[in-house]
Amino acid sequence: MRLEGKKTLVTGAASGFGREIARRFAGEGAKVAIVDLNADGARKVAEEIGDAAIAVTCDVSDANQVEAAIDTALADFGELNVVVNNAGWSHKNQPLMDVDYDTFRRVYAINVDSIFHMTKSIVPHWREIGGGCMINVGSTAGIRPRPGLSWYNSSKGAVNMMTKTLAVELAADKVRVCGLAPVMGATALLETFMGMPDTPENRAKFLSSIPLGRLCEPEDMAHAAVYLASDEANFITGVILEVDGGRTI
Repeated sequence: MRLEGKKTLVTGAASGFGREIARRFAGEGAKVAIVDLNADGARKVAEEIGDAAIAVTCDVSDANQVEAAIDTALADFGELNVVVNNAGWSHKNQPLMDVDYDTFRRVYAINVDSIFHMTKSIVPHWREIGGGCMINVGSTAGIRPRPGLSWYNSSKGAVNMMTKTLAVELAADKVRVCGLAPVMGATALLETFMGMPDTPENRAKFLSSIPLGRLCEPEDMAHAAVYLASDEANFITGVILEVDGGRTI
């Protein structure tokens, strides 16, 4: 019960990393708002968790919807202590000149603009209650980029740097801001990152670049998120915790 009494919100929580983070948060005693554009998926996860969870439909690239999601969670929970900006998207692994501007903008809207919107919506509440914790899901792509994902890589580099600078600026408000940088994970975006079918042969090529020899699993991310959200990490801020099996070494 490491998160007992904490009220939390996780974006992109209808599947993948976000779903497992939400499940673990609830299992550790937190209440959790399951925020996702996929309304049916969010409801399903909330139902699986039970009374500790609510489902909130939200497009994180839209400032008004993000503010409404915060308002909904506050109306139900009374306050919010932890926000996990997990929602993300990527263009397909391909030559950089083949990615059109609309796709580029969508990558940034979901991966980067969403954190701007969330910060503007939640920080006034945290200043009012005397602190909070934001966890941003970046990527090893923003530290040690792979070819073919240039624009995605740059968006995650922005997430990593936003995390650090927010940590510095918001420290006086007792707000901790940390990041998680997973290596490619066993999620719905796997083939997008690979840019090829997920065959044993193709997967082996990617696994060869990870010293521990496997992909990042949702449970790996959930373990790390629980620690950063817990009081055990109350002197930890501005870190980008690499959940990557040694990929960025």
